Amino acid sequence: MGHTASRRAPADACKRDPARYRLGMTDLLTDPDASLPTLDDIAALGRAAFAELPEPFRGLCRDLVIMVQDLPEPEICAEFELDSPLDLLGLYSGTDLTRASVLDVRQDLDRIYLYRLPLLNALHFGRDTLAELVNHVLIHEIGHHFGLSDEDMERIEGDRF
Repeated sequence: MGHTASRRAPADACKRDPARYRLGMTDLLTDPDASLPTLDDIAALGRAAFAELPEPFRGLCRDLVIMVQDLPEPEICAEFELDSPLDLLGLYSGTDLTRASVLDVRQDLDRIYLYRLPLLNALHFGRDTLAELVNHVLIHEIGHHFGLSDEDMERIEGDRF
């Protein structure tokens, strides 16, 4: 079982959400009427992004579980030698489709982790909406599920991020 991850997006890779998450991070922290998106809010954005994928891709991800946590576990931070747990936006954990075999006995589920606090931190620095950022990280991690490397994903994403 391997891990591949979405490290912190460059500062220009995020912006505010036009609907529920219109406010930027600074506004969320200073506006008494604003509330930070919850784990459930991030999960709902992840489910919505997943639902927008074309059916052939969703079908290849039918056994993939999307999890949301505030921060990566300390073991993950150590494994990736992170300077800060805020540097990891998402993580794919599992056996990618290029290495999986129907003869393999599954030890655990394939998972994509979305990390709420790093996502909100990245939102503060950029121009994407929270929904767009979650979508980007989810698709990036699904790319790892399909066996793509970070370099492959960078080539595919091009100038977008």
